[in-house]
Amino acid sequence: MAATYLHKMFGPGARALQQAAGSRDSYARMEAKAGAADLLTDREADFLAARDSFYMASVTEDGWPYVQHRGGPTGFLRRIAGNRIGFADYDGNRQYLSAANLNAEPRVALFLMDYPNRRRLKLIGRARVSIDPADLASVTTEGPEAERAFLIDVIGFDWNCPQHITRRFTEAEIAGATRPLLAELESLRARVAELEGQGS
Repeated sequence: MAATYLHKMFGPGARALQQAAGSRDSYARMEAKAGAADLLTDREADFLAARDSFYMASVTEDGWPYVQHRGGPTGFLRRIAGNRIGFADYDGNRQYLSAANLNAEPRVALFLMDYPNRRRLKLIGRARVSIDPADLASVTTEGPEAERAFLIDVIGFDWNCPQHITRRFTEAEIAGATRPLLAELESLRARVAELEGQGS
């Protein structure tokens, strides 16, 4: 796991810096296990299914890095089959930056965060845009009709160390955590009102 990711990500410069820092030998052992791709498991598929957003980096036609936030209902980014993942793209601001980037250079990187549990997953792969009905059906959830499907064949992935991830919570997560406290507060208020009513 992550061997192919590291092998693809490490260039001569990174390897030289690792050598100078004394970490090259351990990374070289990891890279030696690289194959055609790091194979996605149920762990990665479950993580994807629990996300409601991620960041996707592509490269512009002039070679600039471009990072875009993607959001939707939980599970909108999904494993389709094997190492292929994808998501539906809907009518938006009609800039088509990511779609144009992928037409020129299919390599992408995805960054997925689970802030409450301090977990992050990085994925790299080759992506393409499709309007084929079968591809659209494979990524579409209930709701409006998708304009296109983004399909990504994952080449590698890496689970990062949680050390510097600051916990953050969504409004829904906070509401779920505080619901019992708010229910108890309402119960106590009702009891106080009842006792005050008995004293008058």
